[in-house]
Amino acid sequence: MSSLEHPAVAKVAAALAEAGLHRAAEGIRVLPAEVRTAAQAAEALGVAVGAIANSLVFRTNSGEPLLAMTSGAHRADTATLAALAGASTVEKADPKFVKEHTGQVIGGVAPVGHPRVLTTFVDTALEGYAVSWAAAGHARSVFPTTYADLLALTGGRAVELGS
Repeated sequence: MSSLEHPAVAKVAAALAEAGLHRAAEGIRVLPAEVRTAAQAAEALGVAVGAIANSLVFRTNSGEPLLAMTSGAHRADTATLAALAGASTVEKADPKFVKEHTGQVIGGVAPVGHPRVLTTFVDTALEGYAVSWAAAGHARSVFPTTYADLLALTGGRAVELGS
């Protein structure tokens, strides 16, 4: 099965099309190898690492999932995320939690295509790129997007996440 036929990628493509982003859905690319880091994705695409829109899943102290869409040039600070989410603590989610709440695996988590809408924060640094690249449900698949589309797609809140 090619990455485009993968069920998680199909869900992402459907979510993009449903949101009216047919160009993004049709722009899903399958890369020659898995890209589990922003640096690997940037190298494979020939773009700046900051143009990679990382989808990072965290767990709040109450057990709720939180999605942080960060520029690949930034690290997400858990104290900042906790404050933004109104939680006492936030920690990086384990693979089982990520799969349960997104239907996708770490390295391939897309901003959309999840079983339910996740509380999402979108790094304002992504606004500096005309095109950003986000995972499309599989560690070998990505799609082109914009900062505005990420906000609209996720219902996310624009915040400074860079450090």
